[in-house]
Amino acid sequence: MRAPRTSKILYGGDYNPEQWSAEIWDVDYAAFELARIDTLTLGVFTWSLLQPDEETYDFTALDAAVQRAVTEGKQIVLATATGGMPPWLGKTYPEVNRTDFEGRRHVYGQRHNHCPSSPVFRRLSAALADRIAQRYTGTPGLVAWHVGNEYGGPDGSCYCQNCAAGYREWLAQRYGSLEALNEAWNTTFWSHRYSAWDQIEVPNALSEHWRGPNHTAFQGNTLDFRRFMSEALLRNFRDEKERIRAHDADTPVTTNFMGAFRPIDYHRWSEHLDFATWDNYPPGRDKHVRMAFTHDLMRGLKGGEPFWVMEQTPTITASRDVNPVKRPGVLGLWSWQGIAHGADAMLYFQMRASRGACEKYHGAVLDHAGRTDSRPFREVAALGEQLEQLGDAVVGARTPAKVALIVDWDNWWTTEITDGFNRHVSYLATVLGYYDAVWNAGAQVDVVPMTADLTTYDVVLAPQLHLLKGDIADRLHAVAQRGGTVLTSFWAGRVDESANAFLMDAPGPLAPTLGIRVEEIDSAGPGETNPVTLALEEGSVDAAAALVMELIVPTGAEVIGTYGADFYAGTPAVTKNTVGAGQAWYVGAGLDAIGLRAILRQVLAGHGLIGPYAGTPDLEHAVRERVGARNEGDGEIERVHFLLNHGGVPVRVPAHVGGQNLLTGAEIHAGESLVLDPTDVVVILEA
Repeated sequence: MRAPRTSKILYGGDYNPEQWSAEIWDVDYAAFELARIDTLTLGVFTWSLLQPDEETYDFTALDAAVQRAVTEGKQIVLATATGGMPPWLGKTYPEVNRTDFEGRRHVYGQRHNHCPSSPVFRRLSAALADRIAQRYTGTPGLVAWHVGNEYGGPDGSCYCQNCAAGYREWLAQRYGSLEALNEAWNTTFWSHRYSAWDQIEVPNALSEHWRGPNHTAFQGNTLDFRRFMSEALLRNFRDEKERIRAHDADTPVTTNFMGAFRPIDYHRWSEHLDFATWDNYPPGRDKHVRMAFTHDLMRGLKGGEPFWVMEQTPTITASRDVNPVKRPGVLGLWSWQGIAHGADAMLYFQMRASRGACEKYHGAVLDHAGRTDSRPFREVAALGEQLEQLGDAVVGARTPAKVALIVDWDNWWTTEITDGFNRHVSYLATVLGYYDAVWNAGAQVDVVPMTADLTTYDVVLAPQLHLLKGDIADRLHAVAQRGGTVLTSFWAGRVDESANAFLMDAPGPLAPTLGIRVEEIDSAGPGETNPVTLALEEGSVDAAAALVMELIVPTGAEVIGTYGADFYAGTPAVTKNTVGAGQAWYVGAGLDAIGLRAILRQVLAGHGLIGPYAGTPDLEHAVRERVGARNEGDGEIERVHFLLNHGGVPVRVPAHVGGQNLLTGAEIHAGESLVLDPTDVVVILEA
């Protein structure tokens, strides 16, 4: 099942009418009409209202909210109300409250507060989802079910005895025997060999961790516990989805992800969601490249299918030390960026600002006064008008990418819990560095799991591919063999799925493809660099390496970059190996943006993948395409191009295609001069 196919990009967001009087509802719905709001998410945090005690259900408030939305002709995303459990549940059943990394069982409070392994929580949350699905299935305008809310919390984990028992059961299913587990965890080290399942403890501050969550004596144990906890939370989602499906076989079911969220492996979740959604709250003002990456990550969860932005803010967030307001025009720019990368819905949290508690100053479509003449509301309304103008031109359309960027949660977890390298290295920062280089070159990219089919891509990037799963080494070799380009980076090919080192020269099974041997790894502290000179087709490039500098011995590869300092000055930092009709690159150092961008420009140019506006800083070009309806379904591809100016100055560029500007209706001719002021967006339906 896929995301709902609608007549336009859905527009609206989280509405909590249970917080307001009927008079305010009237004001709100009038404002929604002004802003062209067509979709409302209802009931996300209503468990304590719907079920005031274990034996009582009262749907009065939700009935009224749903009926009003139906009467107003809105599309409805209906939640299962389990995004936050009620106080009576935490008080009556203390075991449903989480136990933290330090071994402390919490009392009721906050929001991400339940133990995912609690039989009581699983029973009662599923029962509520069952009641809601039974009552509201068939509601006019119901387009999706929204299970829970932002699963995971600060670290996504609980360390209670229920979780310990569940973990042991999970391990028994995964390994089948203690002998296999002992082998996988290398438990002969430090006399850790287990002779009974109940000897296994959850890895936390009381057991295997010696400083914090990333400092563990046994990486195999900690890695498996992260896998287990991700799947335990997934089981909560599946409990509720199963109850929905008992009553409704057709309406898509989803939950809202949190982008590049480390605690939960969204790839392991993806097959259980009918479509992906995420909440877009970038950590700062100039994060358009990171947002583009995360949109592509969400799109890649379902094989390139469109996703939804389930939450964004019209103005500010409320959860950070510094909460800057979105500058004029940025709301529209960032919203269009999401649509350009595959979003079929653009929704807000929240529709009206709450009176109290921790999110009372979180941005909203309507502020505490309910004004419709403020700058934020005017921008919300202007975007609503543009989305009506766009209509269904891109609904269901996909991104025609020939570049794949592999992102893998097991690698994320493993590299950051591994001793002996450099703890200042961030897996996400490494991945974002390579994504930035592709984005800067204007190429379309799919962010995919390690298990993805790679046969359709010309370029496959796998930075920091430390842990190898399945046949990935063979499949990367095949990409190069048939004429593609493969690129990976430092620490690659070191360990298997249990985080045990391969008993061979690094980069292990990747060595035949890369044509190198890594002899040593040097690490540097923050601020220390080593010059790297790159000999590229366009000429010599001076770059710098930070944090990681590997000492490489070529076994067939050509040297592309060399270090400029220390005892290994003049030795390889970057190599390129010929494999069949293609190439395999190895970047053995933490190269800066200058170096990565130069390398990726050469790689992408070799496949004709440099974008038409790659020479214009901060001008983003994205493409969506689908089989069109203009000619009675004759199979013609309709292609829509998005140009977005993220920079602080106007840019003038020639249109690389002709067609119709879908936001103004004007015709655009190829070669015509286009001027985009800061935050401007141009959307062209290619002729």
